[in-house]
Amino acid sequence: MTDTAGTRVTVHPHPGGPRRRAGRPRPGPSGAGPARDAGAVPGGRSDAVVLAVRDAERAAHRYASALDLRCTAYAGPETGEYETVSYVLEGAGSRFVLTSPVRPVGGHARMLAAHLAAHGDGIVDLAIAVPDLHYAYDYAVDRGALPHAEPYEAHDRHGTVRLAVIGVPGGIRHTLVDRSGYAGPYLPGYAAVGSRWPAGAVRRR
Repeated sequence: MTDTAGTRVTVHPHPGGPRRRAGRPRPGPSGAGPARDAGAVPGGRSDAVVLAVRDAERAAHRYASALDLRCTAYAGPETGEYETVSYVLEGAGSRFVLTSPVRPVGGHARMLAAHLAAHGDGIVDLAIAVPDLHYAYDYAVDRGALPHAEPYEAHDRHGTVRLAVIGVPGGIRHTLVDRSGYAGPYLPGYAAVGSRWPAGAVRRR
């Protein structure tokens, strides 16, 4: 999640005190700890494939041409995001977010830079849209997912997005997203790509 001009991020604990957990895993064999149930996140569907790339603009051109995608949103210095540059590409029910670190000072940009140094360009997040963020987060953590970020909210003039981040073996992160109260192009901090966009933004030719 980016901290950009006009964007507010608020951490919200479970309303009304601690929330009932989504269901504890069944006990495993004696001394082995709880058994892991690798079921899917309830109600989840694909929201976005997020890739760390060394040159987001060039990669966005390649993806748009090869997969017949259009650029719908952008975040970068022009929108108040000074640590990363990101292009959102959409088409045929798919969404890709191509992100490059430009000033890896904050935690998110440092994570992207570390991934690029260790692995090169590749997927860092498979975002999942869920109808009940707190339930989905509890459900996943109870079944062994790593709790990278507890549920929080991000706001801008388009509304509010609720998010949480979990991890799974292999290093892939899953951002859980409830955008039911949000009407923006992607997430707070992103601007829609239009006819008067900065020259660096990708447009379908």
